[in-house]
Amino acid sequence: MLPNVSKRQLERFPLYLNYLKQIKKEGEVYISSSTLAKALGLKEEKVRKDLQAVSRIKGKPHLGREIKPLIKDFESFLGYSDINNAIIVGVGHLGEAFLNYAGFSNRGLNIVAGFDIDDKKVGYNVNKIPIYHIDRLNDLINFLDVSIAILTVPSQVAQKMSDILVRAGIKGIWNFAPTHLRVSGDVVVENVDLAASLAVLSYKLETKF
Repeated sequence: MLPNVSKRQLERFPLYLNYLKQIKKEGEVYISSSTLAKALGLKEEKVRKDLQAVSRIKGKPHLGREIKPLIKDFESFLGYSDINNAIIVGVGHLGEAFLNYAGFSNRGLNIVAGFDIDDKKVGYNVNKIPIYHIDRLNDLINFLDVSIAILTVPSQVAQKMSDILVRAGIKGIWNFAPTHLRVSGDVVVENVDLAASLAVLSYKLETKF
């Protein structure tokens, strides 16, 4: 059973992982909680608790934890070791950018298809990934073996698309549409609010300078 971690902790874990991979490439072998905290601008106690939640590796005096197995622990905890097939729904500018992004495969996500209603996009490939009409979703969902959908449609059609996805058997929706989705209890939704993220960035800039 996974340890009980907060959403804030889960948001920090990829930051740790990216930094650990970076310094591993630079030749580092060990890292301490204090060094990691300083590098990422976090409190050392918070970093120590985060590491304890993901890894059983014990730190060595004056050295810290070994980086290579720590990376494996983070990847395993975050599910990057397992590959999940996913689809993009809405092949506009953002959806197309995701189809062209190679980094998802390193994080356990394999995008196998895109869906749209635009005849100018349907039937074509983006980065060798086929684009289908949304009407074919029910017929293809089992064949594609997907449980995750990345939703990048306008807000006015997001709920309708969400309903279609849930009826087709999708269990996880990564929602980039700026609206709240109503789904059944067995479906997981992760909302990405770009406006809220920008507001946080603007606030931090204002308070820093």
